[in-house]
Amino acid sequence: MLREFEFYHGVVLSRLVHGNMPVQIHTYPTKSNASYVLNGSVGLYIKHSTKRMTPWRFSFQERHQNEIQEMKDKFTEVFLVLVCGGDGLVTLSFEELKEFLDEQHDEVEWVAVSRRPREKYAVSGSDGKLKYKIGENEFPDKISDSLPKTKP
Repeated sequence: MLREFEFYHGVVLSRLVHGNMPVQIHTYPTKSNASYVLNGSVGLYIKHSTKRMTPWRFSFQERHQNEIQEMKDKFTEVFLVLVCGGDGLVTLSFEELKEFLDEQHDEVEWVAVSRRPREKYAVSGSDGKLKYKIGENEFPDKISDSLPKTKP
């Protein structure tokens, strides 16, 4: 039987593989099944919402934030990709994430993403909000621009 997360992670991984540069993808060993390593040096953490329309909410348990922090301590870059139902993808750097989920990891925190038709995504969280909006077209370029070159 196929698991729900496989569908949502699949769109992210497929777009990376079919992007503009070769990429090697490996799982990063965590209990959440949400972490990956790209080209041996970039961390990727994926969360998804099955909700069809805006706003989309994502729960972050303390262990999820700890996993992201662990990857940041180990890799040059870490990105969070939020899959907003069938609407689109929001790609956030670690630095952007820290604007609305700070260094203190509570037991459960939240992230909310919303957008009006034909506009960019607004992102907020338990500890604040992003000062600007994120375009769906930032994925996968935002990530691939940080990847070291590798041979296919």
